[in-house]
Amino acid sequence: EVQLVESGGGLVQPGGSLRLSCAASGFTIRRYHMSWYRQAPGKERELVASISPAGGNTNYADSVKGRFTISRDNAQNTVFLQMNSLKPEDTAVYYCNARYSVAYWGQGTQVTVSS
Repeated sequence: EVQLVESGGGLVQPGGSLRLSCAASGFTIRRYHMSWYRQAPGKERELVASISPAGGNTNYADSVKGRFTISRDNAQNTVFLQMNSLKPEDTAVYYCNARYSVAYWGQGTQVTVSS
């Protein structure tokens, strides 16, 4: 069974940090373009960050540049999102996405930034 399982979300104060993980099973991610998306209440899902299959190319939404870092460990079949200097507007459900010939989605993990 193909699965993407996100973890690492939670409640954090503004200025804090979280590290999200996305563990894949049922397939190997090494050929997949991996991304993190997020969706806040009442808003459309938006792309946060993406990374190429070998990890050499990354892209970020303007709103998270300089604060978030996407990385991958193909040997562990896992993708990460390090989030620093978190702001209340980063509050959302964060989803992992794998795209190659098909696309897979995780179930999401809630991130809440609040004092």
